[in-house]
Amino acid sequence: MCKWMMICVISLLSLQLQAQSGFKPVTDLSAIKKEFARAAQQMQSIQCDFVQEKNLSMLSDKITSKGKFWFKRENKVRMEYQQPSYYLMVMNGKDIRIKDAQKESKVSGKNNKLFEQINKITVDCVRGTVLDNTDFTTKAFENAQSYRLEMVPVNKAMAGYFKMITLVVDKKDFTVSSITMAEPSGDDTNISFLHKQVNANIPDAVFVVK
Repeated sequence: MCKWMMICVISLLSLQLQAQSGFKPVTDLSAIKKEFARAAQQMQSIQCDFVQEKNLSMLSDKITSKGKFWFKRENKVRMEYQQPSYYLMVMNGKDIRIKDAQKESKVSGKNNKLFEQINKITVDCVRGTVLDNTDFTTKAFENAQSYRLEMVPVNKAMAGYFKMITLVVDKKDFTVSSITMAEPSGDDTNISFLHKQVNANIPDAVFVVK
């Protein structure tokens, strides 16, 4: 196959892949940063439902959990798993508490990388600074409805937990529609955020563990 024929084939394959995924590369990241920052100025709170799907390489079926999520400035996060079992994670400033059906405990976010990253990325998105996260190198893609941000860890410690974190961000309000955390083992966790309400009045009591 001649050189030009190979180039044509590769170009066609690339266009087909883009058409299948619906996303194309974003060339001007500075424009997205400005849009994020503009949306962040108006964002005070988010509450929604979520569905989490855990794919384990050793299991054929997904492990599915459902619950509710709340965020409020500054640094208040509540993630309440309601199905199939109860599990609660709350961050109120630097105070992090975890509670299940049997007990409550106070922990460091560093000991729960899943919660730490969900919190950090959510806060970064609300602040409009997710593309400035120096823990990752980020590539951006877009279609008519969403941006897709592919974040690859740049340090060994983070790379030990995550191979890549992928965010899908709604263009209408710059809220996160889904987070997918791929692990080096081949396992991955996807969290989809549904029925989002932006800037609803959320009492501070929501972020108190009882």
